[in-house]
Amino acid sequence: VSGTGKSTIGRELFKRNARLKLSVSHTTRDARSGEVDGRHYHFVSRAEFEDMVGADGFAEWAEYVGNCYGTAKSTIETAGRAGHDLLFDIEIQGAAELKAQYPDAVTVFLLPPSWDEVSRRLTLRGTDDAETISQRLERGRVEVEAARSFDYLVVNDDLDEAIEAVEDIYRAARNRASENLDKLDALA
Repeated sequence: VSGTGKSTIGRELFKRNARLKLSVSHTTRDARSGEVDGRHYHFVSRAEFEDMVGADGFAEWAEYVGNCYGTAKSTIETAGRAGHDLLFDIEIQGAAELKAQYPDAVTVFLLPPSWDEVSRRLTLRGTDDAETISQRLERGRVEVEAARSFDYLVVNDDLDEAIEAVEDIYRAARNRASENLDKLDALA
């Protein structure tokens, strides 16, 4: 859901966890003021995006509020080889596609404390006009219906508590047996 604090929580998690990196998605939307190609998104034309879809270059992709967004398979492969964990800021269809391809992926749905608060946050952000905010709120209501399929739900009504909750989930995932088989093998 737009305006729930995903970017803010992510920035704090990156400061605290050097192994955690942002998965930089490809998008057909225009860059917002201050966004840098390759750092915030890979900004591509619709034709370039469609070429990548045709070449099976995405692990997941979706159209959201008139623009396309997707995670390149190469992004995931490169991070894995470098020993990094990826944090994805993706919508529900993309999360379902990633979970299907990568069953060990951990999904977290950030819930807003209220729709009034989401509207306030989106308005204060100053990046969207009233019509786009309305579309984002409508889409958010649909997304909340799909939240039941996620592994975890975190309500961001207190930013510090939400950051701690998501970090606790990350730490727990890092300690799963499947993530630490090399430690078991070393004791054998």
